[in-house]
Amino acid sequence: MRRTALALAALLLPAGPVLAQAPAPAQSQAQPQPQSPPGASAAQADPLLARVDGLEIRQSDLEAELRRLPDELRSVPANMLRPLLLDQIITQKALVAAARASGLDRDSEVQARLRRAEEETLQQALLLREVQPLLTEEALRSRYQREVLSRPAAEEVRARHILVPTEQEARAALAEVRRPGTDFAEVARRRSTGPGAREGGDLGFFKRGDMIPEFEQVAFTLQPGQIAENPVRTQFGWHVIKVEERRAMPQPSFEESREQLRQQVFEDGVNAAVERIRNAAQVERMPGGEAPRGPSLLDGASPPPPAQAPAQRR
Repeated sequence: MRRTALALAALLLPAGPVLAQAPAPAQSQAQPQPQSPPGASAAQADPLLARVDGLEIRQSDLEAELRRLPDELRSVPANMLRPLLLDQIITQKALVAAARASGLDRDSEVQARLRRAEEETLQQALLLREVQPLLTEEALRSRYQREVLSRPAAEEVRARHILVPTEQEARAALAEVRRPGTDFAEVARRRSTGPGAREGGDLGFFKRGDMIPEFEQVAFTLQPGQIAENPVRTQFGWHVIKVEERRAMPQPSFEESREQLRQQVFEDGVNAAVERIRNAAQVERMPGGEAPRGPSLLDGASPPPPAQAPAQRR
């Protein structure tokens, strides 16, 4: 435990100065060089770093572990990181050797778990190979052009409202703001009981889906400067609505859309690959293995968390 704790602590310490390595002894130019035996070139390309109870650890094993490290650890100087990582691999190999020596590799439950792990790894590798061509920069930009830029620009409105508890109060406020020269914002500050009253009932810009349906259905029918003909009732009370501005929302850039596109392309690609491969498979159902009826096991499964949606405003 102490060795592991020290290793982890070393990884988390700020990178210090690189320690100077002792130079290799100089060899005389006249000294004859030994001839490499057959197969030595392969060993030189992937040198042996350690052997644990007969299990070899080569340079390629260390490089594979380095590639799996999180990005924040890859900035650690190599002369600090590699020895610690090699020590970790040695520990892992020692555990594997001990497990095999005790016969755990022949245990039926362990073998079943290994088969499941192998099958899961194969499934993931196959699906990744299927979807990887869909995730290139060129493919994502093509989808951006097709699904984002080709869509009509969404519209936003900026509205004010006066929120009161009763229809009678709402109609009195509506009559007041319809008088020539009356300032809607001033009436809202005086009469409204809702959010934004101090700002003259200003709700700012919002798009469809940001507001409760009864409110936005009326707001999006109004032109700038128009006041709704009748008060609108919602769960919060009665609203007198005025639209100040309308505008088209700018389309998000490719950079802003990239991660969402990647997620959507990945999900679509996996689903299409699974369906195609499943349909091409020869499936024989035996008695007791009939197709399921009713809800699927996937019903109700949660997708990855979407980008945070705008909060509903009143």
